[in-house]
Amino acid sequence: MFRIMFYQPCIPPNTGNAIRLAANTGCELHLIEPLGFQINDTQVKRAGLDYHEMATVTIHPNLESAWEKLAPQRVYAFSSHATRFHTDVSYHPGDVLLFGPEPTGLPDDVLADEHVTAQIRIPMLPDRRSHNLANSASIAIYEAWRQNEFDGAV
Repeated sequence: MFRIMFYQPCIPPNTGNAIRLAANTGCELHLIEPLGFQINDTQVKRAGLDYHEMATVTIHPNLESAWEKLAPQRVYAFSSHATRFHTDVSYHPGDVLLFGPEPTGLPDDVLADEHVTAQIRIPMLPDRRSHNLANSASIAIYEAWRQNEFDGAV
């Protein structure tokens, strides 16, 4: 399945919602430290409900260690400044979908990382800053999964 990666997430409920997303889609969730909260934070647990045990969640001390462990073939970095839409990509199992923290998004050095295959965006109306992080991950994962005919779904 696909790999969701949150780079230095700051908002506990967004990560809790992503845990639930990972559990319901079979995706892996990778979190890059430092986190802006404790993973056992009440808000993370509340948002993730009872899905924590069903999700594969890995915390990496930094981005380099994540790259070493995952050895990704393709990494799509989501940015509101990208020009290519998320629907213009043909996703394959194992792809990493990389998201930055709210409210700043991915920093320039991460966007320029040699592992990043392409920068992509989720469309929205003009003069809007960004989507919620967990919502963005959901939009992207469901598009990737749809393209793969919802393999494994009921």
